[in-house]
Amino acid sequence: MTRDIVVFGAGKIAQVASSYIATDPDVSIIGYTCDAEHVDADTFEGLPLVAFEEVAERFPPDRAEMFIALGYQDMNDLRAARLAAARDLGYRPATFVHPAVELTPDISIGAGSFITSSVVIQPRVDIGENVFVFGGAVIGHHSTIGDNCWITSHASILGVCTVGPNGFFAANATIGNGLTLGRRCFIGANALVTKDLDDGSVVVSGPSEVLRVNSDQFLRFSRFT
Repeated sequence: MTRDIVVFGAGKIAQVASSYIATDPDVSIIGYTCDAEHVDADTFEGLPLVAFEEVAERFPPDRAEMFIALGYQDMNDLRAARLAAARDLGYRPATFVHPAVELTPDISIGAGSFITSSVVIQPRVDIGENVFVFGGAVIGHHSTIGDNCWITSHASILGVCTVGPNGFFAANATIGNGLTLGRRCFIGANALVTKDLDDGSVVVSGPSEVLRVNSDQFLRFSRFT
């Protein structure tokens, strides 16, 4: 039986999420919603766009689930707040796991989470609610990911880690084996974490130096051909 889903969001994340969700033949997106002040058209992606204040009348929660397709604004607080508001209206959170992702029976994924293609989730992993994990990311065995985290492409969280809620992990961030990270940690692109982190910690890696030669000169000097 096909599951009907209303998507909260009318931006790029909603477009990305919709493209993935559309690959599931058992799911049908029937409309979109967002806060009234952001409704600037009657449709989005060819389907009805209605104010969140009116969504329960247009798409009753006993007939549809809701997926929150928002980004990591305010360390994921906005997405978490909208998920709570959807629940208050009676909607069940929609969860998406790309069918190409291999899951062993001992993996747990919470409601409202979004796992795209090419993600590796090793056995005995517990992923909380409303967690977004993008392509190429790796979550090591026996790790726990708290609610509302955002794990960007090719970030790696190695085995036996405990990650607190509302964390952000940028592209190619690496979390060493057996570490514990507190709530609301921000780990920047290419950063390497090798010790436990307190709540609200920030770890960033500096930008790569731009050389004073152009690319043609560099190839001549380096003999890189």
